Amino acid sequence: MEFNAGLIPLESAMEQMLSRIVPVTETQTVPLLQANGRITAHPVTSPIDVPGFDNSAMDGYAVRISDIAAGGALPVAGKAFAGQPFTGEWPAGTCVRIMTGAPVPAGAEAVVMQEEAEVTESGVRINAAVTNGQNIRLRGEDIRQGGSVLPAGKKLSAAELPLIASLGIPEVEVVRKVRAAVFSTGDELQLPGQPLSEGQIYDTNRLAVHLMLEQLGCEVIDLGIIKDEPEALRAAFIEADSQADVVISSGGVSVGEADYTKQLLEELGEVGFWKLAIKPGKPFAFGRLQNSWFCGLPGNPVSAALTFYQLVQPLLAKLSGQQGNALPPRSRARTVGKLKKAPGRLDFQRGIVRTGEDGQLEVLSTGHQGSHIFSSFSQANCFIVLERERGNVEAGDWVEIEPFNALFGG
Repeated sequence: MEFNAGLIPLESAMEQMLSRIVPVTETQTVPLLQANGRITAHPVTSPIDVPGFDNSAMDGYAVRISDIAAGGALPVAGKAFAGQPFTGEWPAGTCVRIMTGAPVPAGAEAVVMQEEAEVTESGVRINAAVTNGQNIRLRGEDIRQGGSVLPAGKKLSAAELPLIASLGIPEVEVVRKVRAAVFSTGDELQLPGQPLSEGQIYDTNRLAVHLMLEQLGCEVIDLGIIKDEPEALRAAFIEADSQADVVISSGGVSVGEADYTKQLLEELGEVGFWKLAIKPGKPFAFGRLQNSWFCGLPGNPVSAALTFYQLVQPLLAKLSGQQGNALPPRSRARTVGKLKKAPGRLDFQRGIVRTGEDGQLEVLSTGHQGSHIFSSFSQANCFIVLERERGNVEAGDWVEIEPFNALFGG
């Protein structure tokens, strides 16, 4: 299709981009309370066995098999609690009352849960078969000393950090934060809180990008709004490149305004690719500066958010050393209502996915899909991903969906 000449498919752009990215190698050691969202620089290994001693998995009675075989009631010789082990004499023909997590007494071969025992005047009677080792958690059964607990490249969260703390480790070595410089270009842009002159709009893209960068754990260098003047833009590029691992601009890459940005990028570095066969977000630029990578987002709010999500997010994940896919896996759903689509570009429409009455996933559009309708993101919980060659979609047709991840509140 001639009108799509020169447009690069998303998959090709992603492969070309990520194949060039080399992760940051500098590391730092931080306390666990400061490690949320950080990426492990090395595998985390355990300095101890977990559990550190044989302990009871149940509230009940610690017994020896030979004592049970005798068939009589077993008097209670003492008690064992978590943090308060039984240390007294344990005569033959008796048992020890034990609580969950308490160390099992030396010589104990099983723990009988209290529901399978009857307390009588003469002692405890066991009412079920007992096997050697039952209800005993062995030392090192969960984690062996020196064993790997978390791999390198793992993003730390409330699921992983308590595990590290349980090993007695107070701090962790992580990859230093990716430094991202961000600025907007355009004389029409104004800061929120300031009055708008005729023809001006508020700069929302930089705010959105700044927030998403922070959520992804980046160190943000905000250079503000840059005027549409060659020397101002040149100075912004040079300053950003001197401080950052990746430079992200918003605006200045669409048809009619891209010439100077492109020329400047070629002068200061190199252009990787410029236009993508996606909708929204066709005018997305990727390139290399002297010290950093460059991502040029479109000026339209929806296009900027979409290209950041689909392209910049995976770039930042690889740059930070994070292992695994930064984007959620896609699935299929039936449409509720029709979807408008012209063949030619991969289309990311905003949708609401839910489970239908038949138990199958169904998805409906958030409505108008214009690249200026940012409210479509606040209403949606997924992308409806429509293939390049596909045309209009009829109600009930199957489509591919991509659930939002935490970046968009998924």
